[in-house]
Amino acid sequence: MSDFAGKVVVITGAGSGIGRALALNLAGQGAKLAISDVDTVGLAETTRLVEAIGAEVKSDHLDVTQREAVLEYADAVVAHFGKVNQIYNNAGIAYHGTFEKSEFKDFERVMDVDFWGVVNGTKAFLPHVIASGDGHIVNVSSLFGLLSMPGQSAYNSAKFAVRGFTESLRQEMLIAKHPVKVTCVHPGGIKTAIARNATAGPGEDLAVFSEFFDRKLARTTPEDAAKTIVNGVRKSKPRVLIGMDAIALDAWVRLVGSGYQRIVAIVAGRMMPKSS
Repeated sequence: MSDFAGKVVVITGAGSGIGRALALNLAGQGAKLAISDVDTVGLAETTRLVEAIGAEVKSDHLDVTQREAVLEYADAVVAHFGKVNQIYNNAGIAYHGTFEKSEFKDFERVMDVDFWGVVNGTKAFLPHVIASGDGHIVNVSSLFGLLSMPGQSAYNSAKFAVRGFTESLRQEMLIAKHPVKVTCVHPGGIKTAIARNATAGPGEDLAVFSEFFDRKLARTTPEDAAKTIVNGVRKSKPRVLIGMDAIALDAWVRLVGSGYQRIVAIVAGRMMPKSS
């Protein structure tokens, strides 16, 4: 029997990409799913695919930046299933632009979704995950939560924050002896629409950047990413790296220390598409 059979699993950002792949993977292992997204069309398709597998699923439109809505959603999921064992805080957005040219609202939007969305989901579901007696919180950071990149200061800020928050939370769960495991996920380049759906700062050609991301950086399929995450959760890993790019660059940063920043600046200056 699967380790996930009968578990109630919450997945945000399930309308596409890694979120959809996680839903399908866990549905195939007998989990009961509560899936959500702001993309109602994509979410409906995920729901159809999950139901075709035969999984029990609760599907809801949810904006993870709306704290009260997330708190109400957690209560509704527990009322529906009776418990929650795991939450995958996966919802996220991308933004490309230099700090010099970006506005406060650009930073705020990325932080609201990518960081506060994780905090909101964790806070809302933590009491229920603890009460399950067999809980797991999975927060999706990024390779850019392990190293910084030019043009990604907003995204870096959010994903580094997710990493710090998640690692601290894990320590707190250990100290409190709660029956809750905590995992931080760091995907490298994944073949999803995140770059194509991103926003960009003044003077940035988003089409050129997204094409560059898809052609040069996106190496891992969402299905392989989901498989790696689920295996990491099964083994209660505190950190899960997805893709050889994430594994190699994490090791490289550990080896060279802060010196990586100058090297990245030189390489990125040569490789990345130029803004207009």
